[in-house]
Amino acid sequence: MSRLRAVLVALAMVVAGGVAAIIPATAASAAACSAAWQASTVYWGGNQASRNGRNYQAKWWTQGEAPPGTTGVWQDLGACDGGSGNPGGSCNYPNWAAGTFYATGAIVRYTNGLYYIAEHDNPGYDPIISTWYWEPYTCGGGGPTNPPPTGGFVVSESQFNQMFPGRNSFYTYSGLVAALSAYPAFAKSGSTTVQRQEAAAFLANVHHETGGLVYIVEQNTANYPHYCDPNQSYGCPAGQAAYYGRGPIQLSWNFNYNAAGNALGLPLLTNPWLVQTDAAVAWKTGLWYWMTQNGPGTMTAHNAMVNGAGFGQTIRSINGSIECNGGNPAQVQSRVTRYQQFVGILGVGAGNNLYC
Repeated sequence: MSRLRAVLVALAMVVAGGVAAIIPATAASAAACSAAWQASTVYWGGNQASRNGRNYQAKWWTQGEAPPGTTGVWQDLGACDGGSGNPGGSCNYPNWAAGTFYATGAIVRYTNGLYYIAEHDNPGYDPIISTWYWEPYTCGGGGPTNPPPTGGFVVSESQFNQMFPGRNSFYTYSGLVAALSAYPAFAKSGSTTVQRQEAAAFLANVHHETGGLVYIVEQNTANYPHYCDPNQSYGCPAGQAAYYGRGPIQLSWNFNYNAAGNALGLPLLTNPWLVQTDAAVAWKTGLWYWMTQNGPGTMTAHNAMVNGAGFGQTIRSINGSIECNGGNPAQVQSRVTRYQQFVGILGVGAGNNLYC
């Protein structure tokens, strides 16, 4: 950054009411914005992209890591202006005003320079609380380039795609959103930070279990006949080898299919194949386990995130001593690293007690 640009950026920062605010850069003081960053685009060293009103340049090959990132791949080139005097492009939305009523869908520019959308009718609350949603928005030719989340889910489709750039097409975002109705408390409990942390924790564990949402069914077919517990009164009506791992949490065993089916009102004991043919059903089984089952742990994964026990306890609820207490620290670290990446995408901290 040149000395002149450094001075201009420094002058743009003021303190208003004890809160740091960002003064919009003027067209004269900011470079034109490069094309908006896209999670699916491959960037080679020297390629440029813009995000949140700033230009970035890739130092080496990258895909899926949003600027500014955590690996150092992106060089910050400074604030940019799409031509209307608003950093990031022609976002001609009003500045937020305390106490002003905003109807559902209203978009405002907050003091941090980012754009927020009202998820519900809002009587004038601050955009950083739960009745507002933040993507964050970046602006292009006509407004925010990323649409608001479907159904109020704290993870937007573009963020979901960023988390799972190589996912199997079976695992649809629409299927996940449709599944949320089965457990409305998921990612809706506690503060907005806790909600995003829970969504990130669930998706991080899902990523680990499925190789990034690549695998729909368990890959080791030799295990398939082992998941029938004959001591259950209902037996294994779909067949001895029918209850192998499927879906985002890799649901397995006849007793789990029976319990999940009863809870969800689905015939999973007699038709376990639904979990590998219906995306919404697959996601529902993952949420069933997350929301209702302690597994080998002492609490549900949902309660671990909502009550502050921390991400480490979600690992214990899924795999217990197989990974925790030194059982497999590499696997634990894999889950933790992914969780840290996902909370970064959602714009919140990771919290405490990450390990088990």
